[in-house]
Amino acid sequence: MKSIASLHRRTVLAASLAAAAFGLVALPAQAQTFPSKGLRIVVPFGPGGVGDLTARIVAEKLTSQLGQPVVIDNRPGAGGVVAAESVARSEPDGYTMFLMSNGTAVTASLFNKLPFDTIKDFTPVSTLGYFDIAVVVPANSPHKTLADLVKFAKANPGKINIGSINIGSTQHLAAELFKSTAGIDAQIVPYNGSPALIGAIRGQQVDVAVEILAPVLTQIQGGALRALAVTGEKRSIVLPDVPTAVEAGVKDYIASSWNALAVPSKTPRAVVERLNKEIVTAVADPGVREKLRNLNIDARSSTPEQNAALLASDIRRWSGVIERAKIQKQ
Repeated sequence: MKSIASLHRRTVLAASLAAAAFGLVALPAQAQTFPSKGLRIVVPFGPGGVGDLTARIVAEKLTSQLGQPVVIDNRPGAGGVVAAESVARSEPDGYTMFLMSNGTAVTASLFNKLPFDTIKDFTPVSTLGYFDIAVVVPANSPHKTLADLVKFAKANPGKINIGSINIGSTQHLAAELFKSTAGIDAQIVPYNGSPALIGAIRGQQVDVAVEILAPVLTQIQGGALRALAVTGEKRSIVLPDVPTAVEAGVKDYIASSWNALAVPSKTPRAVVERLNKEIVTAVADPGVREKLRNLNIDARSSTPEQNAALLASDIRRWSGVIERAKIQKQ
């Protein structure tokens, strides 16, 4: 009896070890066979914008690398909530990705309740690129530097008008962050879109504007507007002579815009790592980098952990800005 019991234990042990070994082999194999069909990137913006074009450039390269089509599914509106929810509720197999951005962090901070948890329901895979926000004035403005503007604003409380686009947008919150970080009393005037804002700053209806660089770049290059600073951690690749806000004397004023790709949170780690590897390779491609540069985007990939930390940090930052500015949550 003892030998039979011993044999049974050995059989069970062998089966357990075999199952464990199979598990160890199966996980990498899942990544090796992925993808076996087309992939989809859900974009929370309409066609033609910076986010959409970024996704399309990277998707084209991923298609050639993976040997499977990577298509764009545009689902604009509702602060990106509809697009994000569709991905959060999709099958966590790596075939559906979400174009995440700093706007995702803003939405997490601006809405009282969302049909998903921005942190728990997504696994960020990699950043794709960063694009600048600029502080601009009319060409004939008396404020020659950002320090000049801040000095005047502090000496004349309430006399500076800062233009931005819609309330709750990244640009609007970046303007609010400028006010609080610089310690100035100024009036923020929101406009319905970039064209209206550009018309207002050119017509000197506002003293200064905080806007994503791409829409105002031709105005700067043409001499109609002057950039006092960009708000990223480093200087713009297209305006290398323009200082960052920190370099210009506004300590801790950093407000970057970025895009990234994410998948549903229960996506297998091996698949996440495979996607990350392919995205990093695509973003490093010289042709991709040149196309993104032409859109004033600094191509930069990351690890999933770095991307997750960036998202969490931006949620905390914008939540604080919204609270200080007393912006009503939706």
